[in-house]
Amino acid sequence: MKDPYGVLGVSPDASDAEIKKAYRELARKYHPDNYHDNPLSDLAQEKMKEVNEAYKQITEMREGRGNRRYGGYSGAGAGTPEGKRIRAAINSGDLSHAEELLNAYPARNAEWNFLMGSLYYRKGWLDDARRYFQTAVNMEPGNPEYAQALRHMEGGYASTPYGRPQPSGQGCDACDCCLALLCANMCCRCSVP
Repeated sequence: MKDPYGVLGVSPDASDAEIKKAYRELARKYHPDNYHDNPLSDLAQEKMKEVNEAYKQITEMREGRGNRRYGGYSGAGAGTPEGKRIRAAINSGDLSHAEELLNAYPARNAEWNFLMGSLYYRKGWLDDARRYFQTAVNMEPGNPEYAQALRHMEGGYASTPYGRPQPSGQGCDACDCCLALLCANMCCRCSVP
């Protein structure tokens, strides 16, 4: 898919309100009702689909649902240049590079703590992720991105024996089977001479 920010005509550091406004303007422009009995109807319908997908992708990233990753949602364009590089590494799954960048990060400020929490979240180290998110919120209580990450970690989730969030009171699910197979696969790889 195309860059969702480009589709909506906004920059990645646009506020949620600016993104919603851009989406609504494009939705009004390309809405199928505007092209009834018009030869451009199919083109407008395709454009409307693209606009909807872009808006959905951006909102999911900003709410932390996009591939269940942190470091890429509401502050995708926010922060220092170093922070942006770290976010990109975390979002692309290059966790070792993200860790190298974090170790070379010039300050242990709120952004660093948030990014370290994001890295640990992606690694599945949820207790450490929660601790770093809490530190980021303590250092910058007014930052909605940091608060959202912490709320997600504390939002009724209990750690499973595997360190993965699971709603309180629920038993095993299909992910437990996948996780067990993944662990078995990793054990087999480690034991090969």
